[in-house]
Amino acid sequence: QVLQVESGGGSVQAGGSLRLSCAASGSTYRMYCMGWFRQAPGKEREGVAGIYTTSGITHYDDSVKGRFTISQDNAKNTLYLQINSLRPEDTALYYCGISHWYGCHPLRATDYNYWGQGTQVTVSS
Repeated sequence: QVLQVESGGGSVQAGGSLRLSCAASGSTYRMYCMGWFRQAPGKEREGVAGIYTTSGITHYDDSVKGRFTISQDNAKNTLYLQINSLRPEDTALYYCGISHWYGCHPLRATDYNYWGQGTQVTVSS
């Protein structure tokens, strides 16, 4: 069992920045993929950035490449998402996901076992 708590969301103007954090606790030794997903009202949850925790290899959705940076602090079992150059279309509830599946893909939501409660990001134009 893993429990994760996201923080760092907020309301910003377009062009601004935020840093999201996800602190994990529990069975953290089996985390193979960690990722950030978002869900806007009326839309499906989509993966925006993910990481293979063992290799550190990262994946990004095309819509966020060059603006979002995912990183991990293994000592703290914490996942981060640095978001720059925010756009109104980035407005969504952002979730941290953790997968205990060895064959996971970092951006595939169905591969994830655990989800946080989400942190809201709102971008105004």
